[in-house]
Amino acid sequence: MLRVDEKTQIQALDRTESILPLRKGIPERQTRDYRRNRTTDLFAALDISIGKITGECHKRLRAKEFLALLRTIERTTPPAPDLHLVFDNLAIYRTARARRWVVRHPRFHFHFVPTSSPWLHQVERWFKEITDKRIRRGTLRIELELIEAVKLYIERYNEVRSGPTGERRLTRSSPRSRSTG
Repeated sequence: MLRVDEKTQIQALDRTESILPLRKGIPERQTRDYRRNRTTDLFAALDISIGKITGECHKRLRAKEFLALLRTIERTTPPAPDLHLVFDNLAIYRTARARRWVVRHPRFHFHFVPTSSPWLHQVERWFKEITDKRIRRGTLRIELELIEAVKLYIERYNEVRSGPTGERRLTRSSPRSRSTG
């Protein structure tokens, strides 16, 4: 099952000064002054069984870009099981082009959450995480830097995720033993 949603108008913000470094006892700070550069829209699909994100940035939020995400999902998922995609009620998910695409791809099944219930969408939590940990913290001078930062975040996120609970994988080269002597 994939939870699909969009995060619109992500801004590439060029801060006048970079984030000030942390020192013991002093919280991290950043300037409130910034120059706005271009924006991008992020489409993301969260596979809730394994915690993997499939995402793409596009300049606009239209059915054409949504279909591009569906083609990416089709390419990157195993062909065997049917895919159930859960959406909110945005109009681009219900266009004639999207309905025709689903008819031609019978392993895809669309489901829609009730209106005013974004809390049912786990991908919204991931949007908050990428916003807090990467987008808001970064100094991104151009739209291309923003898109590359999002792609890199998705790659790294997928590398460390495991299982349906989203537990972080712990990797140890060798267990350390304490001598009691």
